[in-house]
Amino acid sequence: MVVTIGSAGDLFPFMAMALVLRDAGHRISFLAPQQHEPYVRGTGLHFVGLPADPAVLLDPDLWHPTRGFGVVWRATRPAMAGILPFVDALPHDEAVVLLAHPLALPEADLCRGARPGLKVAAAYLAPQNLPTVHDPLMFGPWPVPPWVPPGLRRWLLRRLAARFIDPVALGEVNAARRARGMPEVAGMLEHLFAVPDLSVTLFPEWFAPTQPDWPKPLYRADFPLFDPHPDAALSPALECFLDDGQGSAPVVFTHGTGNTQSRAYFEHARAAVELLGLRAIFLTPHREQLPAELPPSILWQDYVPLRRLLPRTMVLVHHGGIGTTAEALRAGTPQLVVPLAHDQFDNAARVAALGVAFRARAPRLNGVRLARALQQLLGDRELVPHCRKISRRFALGHGLQGLRLRLEALAGQASR
Repeated sequence: MVVTIGSAGDLFPFMAMALVLRDAGHRISFLAPQQHEPYVRGTGLHFVGLPADPAVLLDPDLWHPTRGFGVVWRATRPAMAGILPFVDALPHDEAVVLLAHPLALPEADLCRGARPGLKVAAAYLAPQNLPTVHDPLMFGPWPVPPWVPPGLRRWLLRRLAARFIDPVALGEVNAARRARGMPEVAGMLEHLFAVPDLSVTLFPEWFAPTQPDWPKPLYRADFPLFDPHPDAALSPALECFLDDGQGSAPVVFTHGTGNTQSRAYFEHARAAVELLGLRAIFLTPHREQLPAELPPSILWQDYVPLRRLLPRTMVLVHHGGIGTTAEALRAGTPQLVVPLAHDQFDNAARVAALGVAFRARAPRLNGVRLARALQQLLGDRELVPHCRKISRRFALGHGLQGLRLRLEALAGQASR
């Protein structure tokens, strides 16, 4: 069983893993939000649609640095509740491995309570999903200075969980555990780390080194970059726009496929490129988020595979989602990251530390500040060489076959 939640950025890495396992001859059930069924259709995967309310995308707290977790948690509970009856209905003599998004781990543990042989693997898309007291330690947009001692860091992390995570999730998790005759848990972070039989990072060591306080056993995989339509042709309008720059590659602006609250961002983007005399591509499936009228120097596209687009562009300005960040690293494209919430601040700090990106603060953003940040980025002569150096690391990757072998070993334990 492969279980995920969230936007397309969450879906695609789990699809990549599911297809590798399917191609190795394993029977796969792929559980994901119902609206993603068109992406999965045609792959041959057994798709099980989970309920999802698109109204969550309109919640103003979805992209808040501290309140965003509560919105995501509450929005995913109906979907996660669907895991239990699915597992309960499986033949009791069948070995089951559940490869899960971290937010599905409480339900995975409930399933294992009724099915002790079930094995659980947790797949972490971004380093921020694995809290650590070691650097870089980010509390939302606020970095903890390196000189803060370990004891104080541990206290801060516990306070963070007690303030922003446990009040949102712990009561509901313990109520579900009591209903299944299972003991309560004292804290969400400790519980989530204790559930998996195997933890998997879907990002490499060079992007985020293994930390001593990460769960064990731990398998380090590469970025599972995946596109369901890798050979899709670029639209004629986009091809014409890319070829018509007279040597001037465009700047790409996106703020995530699930962001329906990016109107101000694209207005600032338009002002910035007009101030600098640049051409731009605005990438969002939500046309209503853009200015009503766009000049000829700006082209809107609802979806373009980044692996095909980025090599023909100058800069990618984005929110810091891990999938978008990884695609820019692979393409060797300089990045300007404007993080909003969740793992985006940590991802932005890491690419800045690699020397391939600049950062801008979303709350203070306007056209002038965005133009200034782009100007500074474009004037950095070291940026492009650093991007090319990092891009070459992707040629050394080993895909997902090593992960497949570890999951097969886990399946062997489930069989025994």
